Amino acid sequence: MATQATLKTERIDVRANLSVKQLLQEAARACHKSVSEFLLDAGVHAANQALAERRGFELDDARWQEFQELLDRPVSAPHGRMKSLLSEPGVLD
Repeated sequence: MATQATLKTERIDVRANLSVKQLLQEAARACHKSVSEFLLDAGVHAANQALAERRGFELDDARWQEFQELLDRPVSAPHGRMKSLLSEPGVLD
């Protein structure tokens, strides 16, 4: 029995040309999945990857130290975009 967490209630429509459709069908068969399952798995993986690339970054030791120093440096007189950023309410305000 499906739970609320696994119940599929939303639909996503996709249009493709014939060669793309055939490629997706062949790949889905090779993975023993339906085209919908194949596309959903691939789409979720790609979405997680795209978002992860925007949520984190890696620095070597020297660049990390430089980054830390920049963060610790006090803001003297903000101007331009920094001034508006610091004057607008944040998501937690």
